[in-house]
Amino acid sequence: MERIWLSHYPPGVPGDVDVHEFASLREVLLSSCQRFGELPAYSNMGASITYAELDRLSRDFGAYLQNSLQLKKGDRVALMMPNLLQYPVALFGTLRAGLVVVNVNPQYTPPELEHQLNDSGAVAIVVLENFAHTLQQVLERNPALNLTVITTEVGDLFPLVKELLTNVVVKYLKHMVPQWKIAGATGFNAALRAGHRQDLREVPLSHDDMAFLQYTGGTTGVAKGAVLTHGNLVANVQQMAAWMARDLVDGKEVFVCPLPLYHVYALTSSLVFLKLGAHTILVTNPRDMTAFIHDLSKYPFTTIIAVNTLYRALLDAPEFADVDTRALKMTSAGGMAVQRVVAERWKQRTGGTIIEGYGLTETSPVVIANPLDSMEWRETIGMPIPSTEATILDEGDEELPVGEVGEICVRGPQVMPRYWNLPIETGKVFTRDGWLRTGDLGFMDARGYFKITDRKKDVIVVSGFKVFPNQVEDAVALHPGVVEVAAIGEFDERSGEVVKIVVVRKDPALTEQALLEHCRQHLTGYKVPRIVEFRSEPLPKSNIGKILRRQLRRAPAPAGAGTMVDTPVP
Repeated sequence: MERIWLSHYPPGVPGDVDVHEFASLREVLLSSCQRFGELPAYSNMGASITYAELDRLSRDFGAYLQNSLQLKKGDRVALMMPNLLQYPVALFGTLRAGLVVVNVNPQYTPPELEHQLNDSGAVAIVVLENFAHTLQQVLERNPALNLTVITTEVGDLFPLVKELLTNVVVKYLKHMVPQWKIAGATGFNAALRAGHRQDLREVPLSHDDMAFLQYTGGTTGVAKGAVLTHGNLVANVQQMAAWMARDLVDGKEVFVCPLPLYHVYALTSSLVFLKLGAHTILVTNPRDMTAFIHDLSKYPFTTIIAVNTLYRALLDAPEFADVDTRALKMTSAGGMAVQRVVAERWKQRTGGTIIEGYGLTETSPVVIANPLDSMEWRETIGMPIPSTEATILDEGDEELPVGEVGEICVRGPQVMPRYWNLPIETGKVFTRDGWLRTGDLGFMDARGYFKITDRKKDVIVVSGFKVFPNQVEDAVALHPGVVEVAAIGEFDERSGEVVKIVVVRKDPALTEQALLEHCRQHLTGYKVPRIVEFRSEPLPKSNIGKILRRQLRRAPAPAGAGTMVDTPVP
């Protein structure tokens, strides 16, 4: 297959990168800590750690995992917290010890958390105390779950006075920590102190070793663990660093990261900027617009990543008008489509173009991106990045010519080798020639730019987070007052899409409020339906009894049947 996009690359961007420069993510970290030792690595809520401190703290945490917990190469460690200084310390400590990181959304409900812990076989977890009550419920329901628990508080890596004050305010004044009790739990700082007195053994690591079990969904509604190796992540770091090299300067960038590090887009972005020696500003709660804009005003940021929803929220905030964006070099968006109105407003406000990229959890994640020198927002997802191939295949896995619509498929060193313990599911997403089927339909133009036209799967994307209909339907169907249900996506200006459910009631007295309260007990907030439609007739089905969601999306709802519900979305 001819890589026609290479002739349209920006000057200085290579067609291929050296994916073997680093044998593992540990080498990427140690290289940056050596090169940028006294520079700030991460800041959060006004506190910072340097690259030298990141080196020391992650070493101590890795030593604790190896010695005190006796964890061995390949063991899985779950991280369940928002963006805090503890996150990169725990992440790199886990990787340096030769272990595997399992990123966990801290907003998970007990059933969602239980599935991920059971499926991954995690043997330890680092959890922010604010979410320890959820973990407690899982451990009580599943006493056979053999899990070592390390708990942390928001201010644990702040200077002492700030640490004590922050933790008191969060727990006792704001009441943000529900009561919890987990026998044998160890505090994060206690783990660091123990590890400081211990040796960290350097475990041999190569590109083939697993670094992350990164969970994604499926049309079956069952979350699957994408096996991402050190080689996958090193490759994507090298690819994106090369894509941005002409615009960014090592050791000089200030990177604002308001997206959670447990999301693969933010995770890999943070690794790229770690390699570049950037100062990363971790935003814990971007919904707190006052605090978020305070961070933007405090630091002369040069790069920022977000989803369309968050850019729109910033533009709508009156205080953002006073933020100095003169240092801004790069604005990146992923996870969901950028709306034209948002792109135009951002350009008008900051003078910068939102650069849209494309990827999947299974691809570490970036495979296609727009050039950074784009002067205007493009209605394309861009072209394949270095060392990456992309094509359009028909239903028979034959390549289609330029301009014809089919399934976007990709190959490259950043593509996962498999799903965790799911060989059949793995076989479904790879062709005989090694192409990964993305599930997105689109076409390639004569310059090698790709455009998405539709989704092959029924996945719903809410503010960049994937929601899989069967998972929502399974939760709704647990209610005894429901006969059948279908979940579909509905367009929403703010979040791109919201979840809509079409329900046939068994109990005529079942109300929207009762059904949504039931959903909140089983689903993370962004998965909870925002539109409920009750129907009296059976839902449309195929000849084998499968509910036809596409027909529901096309068919107009009966008058007055749907109600928008105020459910928070990311």
